[in-house]
Amino acid sequence: MDFNNKNVVITGGTTGIGLATAKAFVSAGANVWITGRNAVNLEKASAEINDPRLQTIISDTSKISEISILEKAVAESGNKLDVLFLNAGIGTFEPISQVTEENFDAQFNTNVKGHFFTLQKLAPYLADGASVIFTSSTVATAANAGASVYSATKAALNKIAQIAANELSSRKIRVNIVSPGSTDTPGLDSVVSSEIKAYFASVTALQRLGRPEEIAQTVLFLASDAASFITGTEIIADGGYLNYLLK
Repeated sequence: MDFNNKNVVITGGTTGIGLATAKAFVSAGANVWITGRNAVNLEKASAEINDPRLQTIISDTSKISEISILEKAVAESGNKLDVLFLNAGIGTFEPISQVTEENFDAQFNTNVKGHFFTLQKLAPYLADGASVIFTSSTVATAANAGASVYSATKAALNKIAQIAANELSSRKIRVNIVSPGSTDTPGLDSVVSSEIKAYFASVTALQRLGRPEEIAQTVLFLASDAASFITGTEIIADGGYLNYLLK
């Protein structure tokens, strides 16, 4: 897939799926901006990719004032965006009886409000025919105990993406969703034990976790001309997890 001289923004691009996708787009010739809340993580990502086509922006997706930092950088570049990958996300996993207002708000602010207003702020800078991709999750379809708030944020994203696909269609902008299953990332490591990871692998048809690079290739497909007739659609990349649960 050729993205030579295409302009790409990735929110939450310092680790995991975001970082793997940034690497893939740069390798395919794109100019890429990645955002993150942490300057150290952005520096590490920049050093790892080590390419002049990568630019980093400190911007906390959960805060509209910091989304404006990203908007300003895009505006000052003078370039239209060909791809917007809304990927930043956090998760806290606990039963409903233990959910705090702080954890509830943090997840909705990052996972829903952040993506909604990033799309709103950057929509004027999208080229006609651009591609917008949201990172959702299989939890939006499943009903996993302990994941009520996180699942609700992803279900909300799916509906936002579907409506955005209709609202932006007059500009031939395609909006799609990629929903990974359990993927072997630092983010997963931060919330579950190795035993839980092994369990997650065991409930997939392929009997393993996904790799960030595999999700990245799904994103590139959705952003590419190969997916030119796909919009308003969710691509589930879960190693067969949702279907395997029905066996």
